[in-house]
Amino acid sequence: MKTKQPAHLKPGDIAILGVPSDENSSFMFGSAKAPPLIRKALHCGSSNLFSELGVDLETADRLQDIGDLELKNGTEGFGQIVAGISDLISNGVKPLVLGGDHAITYPIMKVMGAKYKQLNVLHFDAHPDLYDHYEGNKLAHGCPFARIMEEKLAGRLVQLGIRTLNDHQKEQSVRFNTEIIEARDIDLNINFNFDGPLYVSLDMDVLDPAFAPGISHHEPGGLSVREVLTIIQNIEVPIIGADIVEYNPDRDINDMTAMVAAKFLKELAGKMLT
Repeated sequence: MKTKQPAHLKPGDIAILGVPSDENSSFMFGSAKAPPLIRKALHCGSSNLFSELGVDLETADRLQDIGDLELKNGTEGFGQIVAGISDLISNGVKPLVLGGDHAITYPIMKVMGAKYKQLNVLHFDAHPDLYDHYEGNKLAHGCPFARIMEEKLAGRLVQLGIRTLNDHQKEQSVRFNTEIIEARDIDLNINFNFDGPLYVSLDMDVLDPAFAPGISHHEPGGLSVREVLTIIQNIEVPIIGADIVEYNPDRDINDMTAMVAAKFLKELAGKMLT
C-alpha cells in the first residue's frame, strides 16, 4: 500500500502509518508483514471501533490511515522513514506507527526528538534495546535506544516491563540515565510525573507470550494485556506520537496477537484523541 499524501491532513490529526521493515531483526524475521494484518484485525467484524475511553474511531475525523511506506533496504530505507515522519510532523500531524521491528523507532525519533525538546519516552518492552551494537550492527533492533540517547533525542526515557537485563545493558542504562522498571516490579498505580509531551514505543514482547504468541522473542514472565492497557489509560500528559512494533505474524495463533496489537492501536488512538 502506498501512503497518501499528507496534504489532506490537518494540524492535530493523527495518522496511522505502516513502516514494514524488519531487516535489522535478529533471530527471526517476519514483523515486516505486520501492518496490514493489524489493520485487518482492527476492522474485524468480531469487535467494534470504540476505545475503552468511549472514543469511536470510526467517526473520528482527526484519525486517518495513510497506508504504508514503500521502503528500500539499508540507509535509503532509513532515510525514507525519516522523510515520511518529517512530512507528518511538518504538517502538525501526530504519527501512530505500525512496525516492523524496533529498529524503526530510531529514525522516527530522529524527527520527533528534533521537534520536541526534552521529549519524554515511555518504552514498553521485554528488552532494554540499549546494546551499543548487536552482532556488529549499530542499527539492529536491539540498539535503537542507545542511538536515541546518544543523540539526546529524548530528555527522559522510562523503560517498562524489562526482564532480560544483562551487564552490558545495565551499564548502558547508567550511562544514559534511563529509568528501568522491570516486569517483576510493576506497579499499575505508578505516576511517572512526566512534565511534557510523551512518545510511546510499545514492543509487543512486553507481554507474556501467553497473551501474544505472535512475537519473535518469547520471553516468559511478562505483562498482561490488561496491565499494559491500564498504564496507557492512566497517562496524564499529551501523547504526541507512538509506535507498535515486533508483532510477527509468522508465529501467531488464530490471529490472537494481531487482535491484541489492534486493541493497543485503538486505546493509543483513543488516548491521543482525548
